[in-house]
Amino acid sequence: MSDKKMECSTAWWFFATASLVANFALPAYADTPSVPWPQTQSDIQAESDVHFGTLANGMRFAIMPNVTPPGQAAIRFRIGSGSLDENDDQQGLAHVLEHMAFKGSTHVAEGEMIRILQRKGLAFGPDTNAHTSYDETVYALDLPEVDADTISTGLMLMRETASELTLDASAFDRERGVILSEERLRDTPQYRASLGIMNSLLAGQRAIMRAPIGKADIISNAPVDLVRDYYRANYRPDRATLMVVGDIDPAAMEVEIRQRFSDWKAVDPAPTKADLGALVTKGESAEVIVVPGGMTSIQIAWTRPYDAAPDTFAKRRAGLIEDLGFLVLKRRVSAIASKANAPFISADVGSQDLLDSAHVVLIAANSEPDKWQAALTAIDQERRRIQEFGVAQAEIDREIREYRSALQAAAAGAATRMTTDIASMLARSVDDDQVFTSPVEDLSMFETMTNGVTADEVNRALQRAFSGNGPQVVLQADQSPEGGADTVRQVYDASNATAVLAPSGATDVAWPYTHFGEPGAVVERRAVEDLGLTMVRFSNGIRLTVKPTRLRANEVLVREDIGRGRLDLPHDRSAAIWASPAVVLSGVKAMDYQDIQKALTANIVGVDFSVGDSSFRFDCRTRTEDLATQLQLMSAYTSDPAYRPEAFKRVQQAYLSGLDQYDAHHPGCAYRLHLLGRGRG
Repeated sequence: MSDKKMECSTAWWFFATASLVANFALPAYADTPSVPWPQTQSDIQAESDVHFGTLANGMRFAIMPNVTPPGQAAIRFRIGSGSLDENDDQQGLAHVLEHMAFKGSTHVAEGEMIRILQRKGLAFGPDTNAHTSYDETVYALDLPEVDADTISTGLMLMRETASELTLDASAFDRERGVILSEERLRDTPQYRASLGIMNSLLAGQRAIMRAPIGKADIISNAPVDLVRDYYRANYRPDRATLMVVGDIDPAAMEVEIRQRFSDWKAVDPAPTKADLGALVTKGESAEVIVVPGGMTSIQIAWTRPYDAAPDTFAKRRAGLIEDLGFLVLKRRVSAIASKANAPFISADVGSQDLLDSAHVVLIAANSEPDKWQAALTAIDQERRRIQEFGVAQAEIDREIREYRSALQAAAAGAATRMTTDIASMLARSVDDDQVFTSPVEDLSMFETMTNGVTADEVNRALQRAFSGNGPQVVLQADQSPEGGADTVRQVYDASNATAVLAPSGATDVAWPYTHFGEPGAVVERRAVEDLGLTMVRFSNGIRLTVKPTRLRANEVLVREDIGRGRLDLPHDRSAAIWASPAVVLSGVKAMDYQDIQKALTANIVGVDFSVGDSSFRFDCRTRTEDLATQLQLMSAYTSDPAYRPEAFKRVQQAYLSGLDQYDAHHPGCAYRLHLLGRGRG
């Protein structure tokens, strides 16, 4: 999985302004060579539209022209250092330093940074942001204009952040309360559960002792000199990568980058990278993590050492083959969740390289508090069923078709990718130390990788995946069951002692909604020239509006509005608007949701339902060649809905299980730990 971290994102508007006076006048040391770009050690070709370079001081840069949208650009400035690089007495100060980034620097006076950005039309939060993670700090600027002055200003501010922050002691004292308040706001059940699970999986390793939010007593009492020490040691050109994407001239951009950043010199010797620790050897184990107010979930995990080998075709292919097996298993457990009286609300399967510390394979399910035993039994037996009897070739072929469709859609829209998306993906590829590849190359590699893939090969990959340290069974619950971890182990052992049967053969499902009667008669058509619209009215009263755009290649957005939404709902009692997701999950009368997915595997189609203030809405995003199928799908949901009780029960259970988790939310900071899914590229 490409998203490997728990991080703290902090909107820069969150910072108060202060006078900063300190300066560093220390001797320069010889440059330390930076890490080379991944493509220099790989047989995978990086996207040709990106210009990659490295300055003499070791700072890397990547520049990519992109005109969606025109006249805009995005800057990402990544420092390859985070909480893992903190000393024992600095825990939380990497995040503190991020907060201090706009509190004055050598060439920008107190409070002037914020005013500069406001004059350039940047909204704080949406356009200027940052995050601190275990292994990186990334600053982001999304520029609404690409005139020379705006671009130059953005680069200047990144250069100031690199080495010119003044880090005033009084400003730090004022910021302590902000950071501690942020910690309290973010101390949610979800966050505590994520930490608990990670601490279990990475027992004995440095990561469990270095959460980015740090320690409250250190943040409250640390002198500013400790922040300065961290800044000098870790904000250095050989750990920095600057990325600029947008409607720009790459040659001119490189000139300015070299002019601004070539004089940046490290002032301290390069610190030794911290030892991440060794993965603790575990056999079968059971554990309970008590999270008051949290959801009930059960997981079975396997860990093995992190593979630090370079990003290569062979390594990606091995990951893809493993992922195909996970996708089959994920589809099987999802089918269980959709049935009446299902043992769990939802389930997921996936693998992840977690914080460069371990490769984690995980199957997990969310359940009602009194059904965790049934949920554990179900996911254990489904996992053993796929291990003992394997996957069928038809299942693999189906996952390949669906995967291919998504890659084809991405390749078709490559020329109209959003600038901010590209910039963020570039930054993510640097964090993952992966070659940044184009959507066209991704599709080409996929076709080569999957050519001739057999069920036997996928089954061998699954055998390896469900091996190593484990199975590690972890119950996350609001309160511990009687008997604690011993009870969890007993439930697991009882399930493990039960033989599993071979899966029933999957049957192909044909899409039946291809004809809805004779085409409607058009009674009115008119063009709105200034808006580029064509408006049509049919004899049955349905109205259609069509607007061609060139914003995204091969992409079609469709919206269907029905009735008056909330205005049509009863006024004398509460309406179950919370149940809206069940409309889609119910499927249609001729087939349930799972069969719709089977029938339309090769198509990029979908549908979302919502209740608005003035209409009931179906929304979708598809590609040009699938538009007819997409309209059929929306028509089926509109004219032949099913409203299956089990779908509403599933949504109800999900809401009830999550109610206690909702807590105060600040738009500037979010902790994320993704332990499931695919995404190796």
